Order: sequence, then structure tokens, then C-alpha cells
Amino acid sequence: MPRGPEHPGIPEDPSARVIPRRSVRALCARLRSEGKRIVFTNGCFDLLHAGHAQYLRRAAALGDVLLVGLNSDASVRRLKGEGRPVQRAADRAYLLASLSCVSYVTIFPEDTPARLIGEVIPHVLVKGGDWKGKKIVGSDVVRAHGGAVKTIRFLAGRSTTAILARVAGVRPQRPGSSGGRTGTSRSRRAS
Repeated sequence: MPRGPEHPGIPEDPSARVIPRRSVRALCARLRSEGKRIVFTNGCFDLLHAGHAQYLRRAAALGDVLLVGLNSDASVRRLKGEGRPVQRAADRAYLLASLSCVSYVTIFPEDTPARLIGEVIPHVLVKGGDWKGKKIVGSDVVRAHGGAVKTIRFLAGRSTTAILARVAGVRPQRPGSSGGRTGTSRSRRAS
């Protein structure tokens, strides 16, 4: 359970909102008993970017509590391949929990959030717009309990894969270079 700040004006420690998987069922039961509308989404969230922030803010607006299921490192590696994730799960969870729109984060080891959704039984299950018209994992469980399944359009041109591709295409500067034109020799510039 999140604690308030120890000193006025200092935000709470985001790690207090990273919930162990074994505690999710009890947390969600408590939230439901308090009349809270639970929204659930999941993903790798490897390199947090503006598209993620906008997506999560829109998801949070659909209820009272936003719970994010975060793929474990092994799960991301199986889904995205070697070299991923770029950041370890604990760091990704901390960053997500630092966003004011995210209420709780929990890490799951499976490749899909099916089991986790069965424990959460959210009022609203949210996925990105790329899932529109596709079978969304857990949608059957959510609908069977009277919940809704929503897709939210992504912010165009923002993705971890695109960021990594741009970074891979950047040529590093030579040591001692002042930053000008990378990869051009001094003698060539003089001519």
C-alpha cells in the first residue's frame, strides 16, 4: 500500500507502488470493496517514451486505479529477442510507478498476462490501438465478469523499437571531437 511522503512537498517513493505478484489478488479485492474501478494494461515498457506516457494517462482516465502488468526480463527476451530488455524489470517498474497516472505496477514472468488478468479481474482491460480487431488476451475473462475491453490509439511514431533503430544508426563521435561533423577527417574538411 502506498505511503504518503515523509516530508511535505516530497513525493512518495515510487517503489512503494511496485506490488509483489503474490499480493495482487488481495490488493484488487480491497480496491473492489472500496468501490474503485480498476483499469489494467500490460507491456514491456522497455524505454519509457512520450507514447507510453500518453497511453497510460488515457488508460488511467477510464477508472479510479491503473494497474500495470510489466513483463519480466526473461519474458521480454523471449518476446523481443536477444539484447532486450534494455533496462531491467526493477528499473522499468520504478519508472512506471513514478508516473502520477500509474497507481500500481506488478511484474509477471509469463509471456502473456492471462493468469494475471484472472487474478486482477479488472473493470476495464486496455491495450494499444495496434490490437484493435485482434483477440486481446484476457478479454474473455474481463467480459465474463461484466468488464469492458478498450483499445487506445498510440501516439504516432513513438516506439521502443524505433528509438533503438535510431540509436543504432547514430555514429559515435571520435574521442576528443568537439561535436561538429562526425566521421569527416580534418584534411577533408580543409579542402
